[in-house]
Amino acid sequence: MRRRSVLPAHQDDMEKGGGKQPQSRLCFLATLTAMFWVLIFYFHFAVISTDPDASTARTAEVRIARAVLPFREPVVDSRAELPLAPPVRASEPPPHDALSKVVVEEESAAEIRQEEPPKVVAAPYPFERALKTAENKSDPCGGRYIYVHELPPRFNEDMIRDCKKLSVWTNMCRFMTNDGLGPPLGNEEGVFSSTGWYATNQFSVDVIFGNRMKQYECLTKDSSIAAAVFVPFYAGFDIARYLWGHNISTRDAASLDLVNWLMKKPEWSVMGGRDHFLVAGRITWDFRRLTEEESDWGNKLLFLPAAKNMSMLVVESSPWNANDFGIPYPTYFHPSKDADVFQWQDRMRTLERPWLFSFAGAPRPGDPKSIRGQLIDQCRSSSACKLLECDLGESKCHSPSTIMKMFQSSLFCLQPQGDSYTRRSAFDSMLAGCIPVFFHPGSAYVQYTWHLPKNYTRYSVFIPEDDIRTKNASIEERLKSIHPDMVKKMREEVINLIPRVIYADPRSKLETLKDAFDVAVDAIINKVTTLRRDIIADREDKNFVEENSWKYDLLEDGQHTIGPHEWDPFFSKPKDKGGDSSSSSAEAAKNSWRSEQRGGN
Repeated sequence: MRRRSVLPAHQDDMEKGGGKQPQSRLCFLATLTAMFWVLIFYFHFAVISTDPDASTARTAEVRIARAVLPFREPVVDSRAELPLAPPVRASEPPPHDALSKVVVEEESAAEIRQEEPPKVVAAPYPFERALKTAENKSDPCGGRYIYVHELPPRFNEDMIRDCKKLSVWTNMCRFMTNDGLGPPLGNEEGVFSSTGWYATNQFSVDVIFGNRMKQYECLTKDSSIAAAVFVPFYAGFDIARYLWGHNISTRDAASLDLVNWLMKKPEWSVMGGRDHFLVAGRITWDFRRLTEEESDWGNKLLFLPAAKNMSMLVVESSPWNANDFGIPYPTYFHPSKDADVFQWQDRMRTLERPWLFSFAGAPRPGDPKSIRGQLIDQCRSSSACKLLECDLGESKCHSPSTIMKMFQSSLFCLQPQGDSYTRRSAFDSMLAGCIPVFFHPGSAYVQYTWHLPKNYTRYSVFIPEDDIRTKNASIEERLKSIHPDMVKKMREEVINLIPRVIYADPRSKLETLKDAFDVAVDAIINKVTTLRRDIIADREDKNFVEENSWKYDLLEDGQHTIGPHEWDPFFSKPKDKGGDSSSSSAEAAKNSWRSEQRGGN
């Protein structure tokens, strides 16, 4: 007898009924299924949606899945149609499928990024390549390259071709010969050496400097490696054409045209012109017209916003402005080789100097602040002084040989202010080995800081103007009180400075010596290089006071702050002496032109 298997009662009923499930059983199964799905959805929304780790994991999982899929067309995530699985808990073992492994790795990477934020790499500065050229020790021009703009000829060469219009009173054409040196000087009196002497006009620096730049050994056509950018605009010649009898529109025209031309060039955008420089062989006040009044003096080149970024080299700079720098007036000596300089220096060391001091110049009766009258009186009354008066018609002051002969026979040469702070005579006297005596710090000490020692006592004597005005100072007694050994030492210092204050022949180049051109170019390169490094290091002086520019020029290397100075009384009132074109600076510039009409001095 076969044993029947034991089955539940509802299964017997189903078999009896031909395989049809009773209604009550179907309802029971449906209820269980519904409860199961309710629990699943409850668990998902109540647990997974509030678990940030799990949510992050899902987000990362989806992001990685999309990242590894080939980029052809949008792909629908099929997992959205599947029942959601319970989240993986931290206590459970990690999933073994490849996608879950990528998710875990992405989580770790995300945690690392949160702990160590990425470093921000600054965009390179457009002038960094130029700075790096200095690191190439095998390149003799590394860090010294100069890029020269190719200006339209109206800014330079056309002026030379039309040289008759460069001055109201002087035919400048003869002075444009020999690359701006002028005609050779004769040496009938034996005052000069055999070669290198020319009748050079004191306002010819524009063309002399420009021609020297053509011979510069480190010129480049690639502006990206340039340490500085030269603008060969003859600014001094330009303004000289229009200072008398022309309206301000005419006076400003070339300057405005130049600035517009420069600002369109890619080289300008590198530093907004702060790496650009140009030269003008006139005093700064010819380029600093503050107003739009027709009666005001000069043009406004140095007050144009773009020009304020550039550096302008002038024979006399402003103590209160930062965009101009003083360079020496040209002398009569322009050597073509080192031997010419050495020979001249040796000769100046051995000369007999019978005069204790000397003065060449004319009084300024129209200027109540001038001390020239007192200097002339003291010189006349002293048996130790040689006087060359320059207001007696056809004066010998117009003769280079006469002037140089007097300077060569003197230990000290008096150098008061001219119509403005400076005068060419100071450099002529130093060329002759004569120790200059200054009466105002604006005549040299705050002007030619690139070319002359900042310690002025090494090469000159300073007697304040007020000491002369109050008649409390006897020049003869002051100079006699200096010990002969000190005089000899000072004279040697002056003679050693000769290469730095002369301009070599533009058609050649000195080999081991640096002349005034070389010193100026080196200074500009150093200025631009320092500025570029400060920009990169974010250490530009945000507290710079432009009105105290003269004080900054006197700081030694490593110094950055300024304070009270012994010369403050000389520069405390800019509008009283050349600080504004609206005041006596314009008058000084006009007087300078009247002096030019008289022949100088």
